Amino acid sequence: MLENLSNIIDPKLLIESFGLIGLLFIVFAESGLFFGFFFPGDSLLFTAGFLASQGLFDLSTILIGTFACAILGDSFGYWFGKKVGPKIFNREDSLFFHKKHIIKAQNFYNKYGNKTIFLARFVPIVRTFAPIVAGIGQMKYVNFISYNLIGGFVWSFALTLSGYFLGSIVPGIDKYLLPVIAIIIIISILPIVWEIKKNNNK
Repeated sequence: MLENLSNIIDPKLLIESFGLIGLLFIVFAESGLFFGFFFPGDSLLFTAGFLASQGLFDLSTILIGTFACAILGDSFGYWFGKKVGPKIFNREDSLFFHKKHIIKAQNFYNKYGNKTIFLARFVPIVRTFAPIVAGIGQMKYVNFISYNLIGGFVWSFALTLSGYFLGSIVPGIDKYLLPVIAIIIIISILPIVWEIKKNNNK
């Protein structure tokens, strides 16, 4: 069973199985639909960039498409949170909803305020629930969309282009794809590590 689950969330297998439409949907879902938290967004973007370097996808289409879906997904999450309001904290756990995730995002938002929308882009799970919490907290949409645009751009472009350029300049990089993905994920969380360290030193 664990092996089957591993295959389901394997980024290369996901993209090769579902193609560009599947990639865009996953980016959208992970960005703001509460059931999308288990998707491997960081590694998917990197892998998509790598596959583009091998001629399997058009790079510009991936960049524009994933950026747009990241923004739309976050915006959907924001409006969903705004609509349901605080009553979501009373919702019972289910297969696709766990209260602990929304509470984790709420604590993150309480600590970092509006910057959460940018920083959460680089934190799995929190990335999915942060826009929902922003909507629940009645964050002004003009502030939300500003951080959303910046975060979505940096996240989608940095990870996709990393995969593309490594795939272009390193011969046989596909043999080391999984270790490289692990490194990219570690690098992707460095902004939040820096932010936490900076706040702890205050």
